Amino acid sequence: MSKPFLLLLLIAAASLNAASQSGRKIIPRPMQTPPVQLPVNAEPEPRPASAPPAKLTFLPETLRERQIKALNSGSFRFADFTGKVVVINLWASWCGPCRREIPEYEKVRKAFAGRDVEFIGLTTEDSRASSDRVNKFLRDVSFGFRLGWADRETAHTLMNGRGGIPQTLVIDGDGHIVNHWIGYAPGTSGDRLRLAIDQALETVAKAQSGRVVYPR
Repeated sequence: MSKPFLLLLLIAAASLNAASQSGRKIIPRPMQTPPVQLPVNAEPEPRPASAPPAKLTFLPETLRERQIKALNSGSFRFADFTGKVVVINLWASWCGPCRREIPEYEKVRKAFAGRDVEFIGLTTEDSRASSDRVNKFLRDVSFGFRLGWADRETAHTLMNGRGGIPQTLVIDGDGHIVNHWIGYAPGTSGDRLRLAIDQALETVAKAQSGRVVYPR
C-alpha cells in the first residue's frame, strides 16, 4: 500500500472519531409546508328574514271571480255567493285532523240550514293525481259542504302564507274576512266556527242597515 493512500485513511478516521466525541449529530431539517389559508368568511353570512305577508282581510276580486272546479262536476265562484256568509274549509284526504274536524263542522252546517250561509270545502290536492284517494275519503266521511279543488294560486292566496291544514276562513257577504284560523282543536272547533258565523251574520245585518264601517 502506498504511503499517500495510507495517509488519507488515517486523516479520515481521525475526523470521524472527533465528530463522535463531540456528541453532535446532524439531523436533517423537516420539509416546511406552506400555511393553510382559511377562507375569509368561514361561516355563512346571516340573511335578513323576509317580511311576512300582509294579513289578508278581503278576498281579492281576481279570487272571487276565479272558476273553482267542483269535485263532482261543473264549477263555481266565490262571487256566486255575494251577500251570504261564506265558510271556507281547506282540507286534504291524507290529513288526520281534517277527518276528525269534519263531523263537528257538519253539525254546524246543519244548524245553519236555511240561513244565508254557504259552506265550501276545498281540497288542496292535485285533481289529476289524487282523484281516487279523495273520492275514497269522501265515501268514508259525510261531508255536506260544497266541495271543490283548490288550485295552487287559490290555496296560496287563501292560506296567506300560513302553512298547514286544516284551515278555516269565515267571510261576510261583501268578501271581508271575519275570521281565519289554522288547525283543529278537538271538541271546540265546531263551537269556534259557530261563533264566527254568528259574528259574520251580525256584520252582514249591520252592513245592510248601513251601520258598519270597514277598516281601510
